[in-house]
Amino acid sequence: MAMKVKELADLVGISVRTLHYYDEIGLLSPEEITDTGYRLYSNDNLEMLQQILFFRELGMPLKEIKQMISSSSFDKQVALLQHQKMLMEKRSQLDKLINTVEKSIKHMKGEIQMTNKEKFEGFDFSQNPYEQEARKRWGDEAVDESNAKVAGLSKDAQKAVSEIYTKLASIRTASPRSEEAQTAIKEWYDCLNNNFGTYSLDAFKGLGQMYVDDQRFTKNIDQYGEGLAAFMCEAMKHFADGNQK
Repeated sequence: MAMKVKELADLVGISVRTLHYYDEIGLLSPEEITDTGYRLYSNDNLEMLQQILFFRELGMPLKEIKQMISSSSFDKQVALLQHQKMLMEKRSQLDKLINTVEKSIKHMKGEIQMTNKEKFEGFDFSQNPYEQEARKRWGDEAVDESNAKVAGLSKDAQKAVSEIYTKLASIRTASPRSEEAQTAIKEWYDCLNNNFGTYSLDAFKGLGQMYVDDQRFTKNIDQYGEGLAAFMCEAMKHFADGNQK
């Protein structure tokens, strides 16, 4: 039985705006759009959405997901087996971290003694995916400058960032093109340029795209409100396009 977009969003636990965005970028289009404009999703759509969310859970960007699931060689069963393998590896790392926490508690109580090496079992800092992506997009110099500024960010600046996210979250159900949304997103643009280096309009637009392409960004931003990352992406795109000379 076909499902409307709100029914699917409620079933899965994601926002309607996210499903609309997936449709806009050609990642997941509904089986049918009625004459009255209702999006109808089939069982095949549901299975493909499950695949997409598995990939997202593993931190894969939307662009790469789209390339994979659009390939003629894409096999759902093979993909599920791969998901299983990667999730088991992820679970193994989490189990190690849980074990380290449990041992640390016993160590603090004086029940056991931990070696310094044991205190850090399960942690993996071999790479910083956020920084790697940023370096690829904007270059080493811009990221180094941003890192230096983040490290020295004042409490007032941190508060300002949080307040802007909170304000944007409160209006995320409105149109990203609305005057209210564009005023708020300009505050974010100014905040970035005042605290994190120089952002051109194109870089600002590209950053907004990263908010939805990279699940790690999406999760952090959506802590302020489900669907905020997608809302900011659209608002930042409209702001950048509207202010190009």
